[in-house]
Amino acid sequence: MRVDLFDFELPSELIALRPARPRDSARLLLVEGDRIADRQVMDLPNLLRPGDVLIFNDTKVIPAQLEGKRGEAAIGATLHKREGPREWQAFLRNAKRARVGDTIDFGAQVMASVVEKAPDGSALLHFHGEEPVEVLLERAGRMPLPPYIASKRETDETDRADYQTMFAREEGAVAAPTAALHFTPRLLEALDARGVGRETLTLHVGAGTFLPVKADDTVDHKMHAEWGRIDQATADRLNAVRAKGGRVIAVGTTSLRLLESAASEDGMIQPFEGDTAIFITPGYRFKAIEGLITNFHLPKSTLFMLVSALMGLDVMQTAYAHAIAEGYRFYSYGDGSLLLPNSRPSKHSTA
Repeated sequence: MRVDLFDFELPSELIALRPARPRDSARLLLVEGDRIADRQVMDLPNLLRPGDVLIFNDTKVIPAQLEGKRGEAAIGATLHKREGPREWQAFLRNAKRARVGDTIDFGAQVMASVVEKAPDGSALLHFHGEEPVEVLLERAGRMPLPPYIASKRETDETDRADYQTMFAREEGAVAAPTAALHFTPRLLEALDARGVGRETLTLHVGAGTFLPVKADDTVDHKMHAEWGRIDQATADRLNAVRAKGGRVIAVGTTSLRLLESAASEDGMIQPFEGDTAIFITPGYRFKAIEGLITNFHLPKSTLFMLVSALMGLDVMQTAYAHAIAEGYRFYSYGDGSLLLPNSRPSKHSTA
């Protein structure tokens, strides 16, 4: 498909630079079939059914943004995928000044060597020393805020908490699964009381999620791989939920992409551990999920293509036009949406 079909104009003032406070006070756009309604995140318990289950990503964001020098040249690095105990793939700024074999000094006694380079400006870095790389990053790194936020303000200590979900446990992400940023203990209590279940999986989100689609056609775009895991017990419980008529609702596109990677053609969710580079565009047949909670995405991004595959491009264009007209806040720290394709309100719903 032509990439320009997924373009739209977004006023810059709608890009959220800080999250809603409290987190669960964010707005929520309900898109149910082709019906659109304005809600709040705290309305979720009444928009879901008893027996539904929410799937959260328990990945934890590491301070993966580094600023260093190779001689007098300034080199920036954003880690995006672990390749070994001391090796990380990284996108480099000023990459031409860092050659294979060079050592980059990131300060605070943190150094890494360039092992190999790729044509897209990324490189494989090997971190020196014996301390775990996570310890080194805590010393020298910053939280890797998306470019559309980092270009407008400095990263600060508040972001260390703001850019982390309440489910964060497994270290390894360089971007937050931001749909889950809206969830709070009181919202979980309300969902529990409603009879909505929850499960977790792990997908270490890479910085490739922020990369624009530069190709003119989707068939020419190459996704960066990300590592994920769903264990056997979780897969069994999710299959049991669906067998009883409950809906699997992914919280975030990261959860959705891993679930779809793990699903067999007959819709059964299988245990999974490894890399996925799944690229979901209109025409894709969803096998593992019945709905999605997600934030609002960038024009011409793979994530806007994904939600268009789920709901239909026309529906999502209408929904985004509505969100822009109503002043919804966009992107990682912005408002959310609940996407339910071709579903009808159940007898339990009070929406």
